[in-house]
Amino acid sequence: MVGAVLLLLAAPPGRADVGEVVFPLREGSAICRVASQRFCYTNVRSPCWRDIWTRMQIRVNSNRVIRVTQVGSEEELKELEESKVWNFLFSFLKEKLNSTTIDVDLYSNKTCLKVDVLEPNTKYCIELSRWFDPKLFLVFFLGLLLFFCGDMLSRSQLFFYSAGISIGLLASLLILIYVMSKAMPKKSPVYFLLIGGWSFSLYLLQLVFKNLREICKSHWQYLLGYLLLMGFVSFGVCYRYGPLENERSINLLSWALQLLGLALMYLGIQIRPIALALVLIAVCTKNMEYPLQWVYVIYKRAQSARLGPSPPRLLTEEEYRIQGEVETRKALEELRNYCRSPDFSAWTAVSRIQSPRRFAEFVGGASHLTASEVSFHEQEYGLGGVFLEDQLFEEDEEED
Repeated sequence: MVGAVLLLLAAPPGRADVGEVVFPLREGSAICRVASQRFCYTNVRSPCWRDIWTRMQIRVNSNRVIRVTQVGSEEELKELEESKVWNFLFSFLKEKLNSTTIDVDLYSNKTCLKVDVLEPNTKYCIELSRWFDPKLFLVFFLGLLLFFCGDMLSRSQLFFYSAGISIGLLASLLILIYVMSKAMPKKSPVYFLLIGGWSFSLYLLQLVFKNLREICKSHWQYLLGYLLLMGFVSFGVCYRYGPLENERSINLLSWALQLLGLALMYLGIQIRPIALALVLIAVCTKNMEYPLQWVYVIYKRAQSARLGPSPPRLLTEEEYRIQGEVETRKALEELRNYCRSPDFSAWTAVSRIQSPRRFAEFVGGASHLTASEVSFHEQEYGLGGVFLEDQLFEEDEEED
């Protein structure tokens, strides 16, 4: 045990002079080496609005297997060199690849990395590049679409089935482990294996996405069979349970889509102040109707308090005539309904009126005026009537 610890703390042979010099990285220039070295990039350019969809990346390509370790500064590189125990454990945990890429944050002052050569006759090249990344724009556009169309997508059957099939294709192993965990007893030793299975399945998904091109090229038959099988199974599960019908479930899905859209919008923009400003603008734009209504109500109340109550508008002669006809017709209909109701005492009313037959016809739907009454009204108040002539003569006398 003590001997193993001493071996870990001892410096590896042949590594005393390696990594003493830190080579600076520059944009657009490639550096090729054959031994383990340390590299650092110092960012002297402040990000501006033109860099909203700009990506900086360090790419390391090698003819043999290498190990790349990223740190934040030169001091961390020195600490990594001095920590032999960590180096020993990290050599087993760190993935060994022929090529790798490291994303550089536009706001980071310095980015350092260490390249370890694991085999003889190894040559590797390292290059730093900056370019417009259309993937960032697609992520931002997808977030914008999810945020503004979340309400519509949460009620769409097409989105429900497509999202269910996609989740089934990407997370089939996770779903299988979840179903197995439900079937296992709580105190079973297999439960610990299932917990570890989640981490293994996530690692497997990451590995598949890294080697997706090679899988599509060499094992396309198995990939096609997997897609067809899991696609049909996922469609069957979605068809079995059906789209969401509960209003609260639909609201939860809509809010989740909108939050996911805001997160994608923020992640799709490299300039953080601009990303935050666009997120706030999107939120305000989607809910613009409510602030506008509040501002309008406050403005109207302030104006009415300053000017006082406005006088009511007077009716024109035509409006007065139409309103009289409508209200008269409405009142007569209400009177007929009351006379037909059980609360109305018909015998008492009939004993008090002069013409019970006319009243019965009125309750049945006939007009409340007779033909003679209509004719008399036209003679008195119609065109050429006595009332209109008296009004005209009075106006002429006043003018004289």
